[in-house]
Amino acid sequence: MIVGKVVGSLISTRKSTNLIGNKFMIIEPLPEMHMKAGNIVAIDNIGAGIGELVLVATGSAARIGTGSPESPIDAAVVGIVDDENDLKIYD
Repeated sequence: MIVGKVVGSLISTRKSTNLIGNKFMIIEPLPEMHMKAGNIVAIDNIGAGIGELVLVATGSAARIGTGSPESPIDAAVVGIVDDENDLKIYD
């Protein structure tokens, strides 16, 4: 699971039929996550907004977490962090 900040949204008018009705958000992983890649695109079915800190599941956990095991989903917002000050990351 990844912790990151929602930095934008993405609109796709042409997509797989399994993705119709989903909202796409651009997530910037926190530096403490030590992600080699940059920002990621994640399905958001819980209503996160730009600027919020979120939990992102990846891989098969993302598909299962959205209730769409047959959809081409590799990342999904599965939670919104209530209080940034409670976030503790240990290296």
